[in-house]
Amino acid sequence: MAAFLIGFAAAGFFLRNLFIEDARQQVLQEAGIMMSAANAIRKFTDTYIGPLAAQQNNSGQQFVAASVPSFVAQTTFKTLRAQYPDFTYREPALNPTNPTDRPTDWEADFINAFRDKSGLKQLTGDRETPTGRVLSLARPIPIDSPACLRCHSTPAEAPPAMLATYGRDNGFGWKLHEVVGAQVVSVPMSLPMQRAEARFMAFMIILFGVFLLVLIILNVLLHYTVIRPVLTLSHIANAVSLGDSSVEEYERKGRDEIAILSSAFNRMRRSLDSAMRMLE
Repeated sequence: MAAFLIGFAAAGFFLRNLFIEDARQQVLQEAGIMMSAANAIRKFTDTYIGPLAAQQNNSGQQFVAASVPSFVAQTTFKTLRAQYPDFTYREPALNPTNPTDRPTDWEADFINAFRDKSGLKQLTGDRETPTGRVLSLARPIPIDSPACLRCHSTPAEAPPAMLATYGRDNGFGWKLHEVVGAQVVSVPMSLPMQRAEARFMAFMIILFGVFLLVLIILNVLLHYTVIRPVLTLSHIANAVSLGDSSVEEYERKGRDEIAILSSAFNRMRRSLDSAMRMLE
């Protein structure tokens, strides 16, 4: 029973960590898919929408926000929140053009970490929210194209329509190859964790049943193969020691330890009977 309890507890500890890590990897996979979808939207916007809207943006008329990859990606994913309110996609920046893209404290920590370590490509982090634990996946947004600096280097270089919409105070001073923000996908862990806990409990119940069945089978086998023969030999030895020579011998067929013990005991008993008759 002690071995059973120790093994069951060790298996439970190992399996629970395994199921939790599996749930975490599942959430990271979902976040990675969202990130890839966002990048596809950004690329499409930059390739097809940007050139079409460039003339209007440069004319000083109404700014076409749909020509900004960041705006389109974030706006597109806002529709996802109608069905999945805990799923979020943001592109916060330390000095954003749009004030709504200002980072929260934990988002700023991601951005500063990317700025401090240029080779860092991805970060993950857990945080508690009113609706439960959320896992966030973050990747840096560096300025790798000189074309980005046309809108974000100085107000004098920016399209007039953009200045009319967002003003001249935000989103400027960016430099080439500088990390200015981060793509941040946040996915709730509550449902995957509930599923992991349910799978863990189901597996532990099955494991408990298997352990219990093995324990019962081992005890039954132990009783019939070891304990019962040893008790029989013990009763015979006790009777012989009290002088009862009429008790029947116990013979165990086979070559196991109990069979060898019964054969040795029978020889000893016969030798004792012969010695007693010689004394008489």
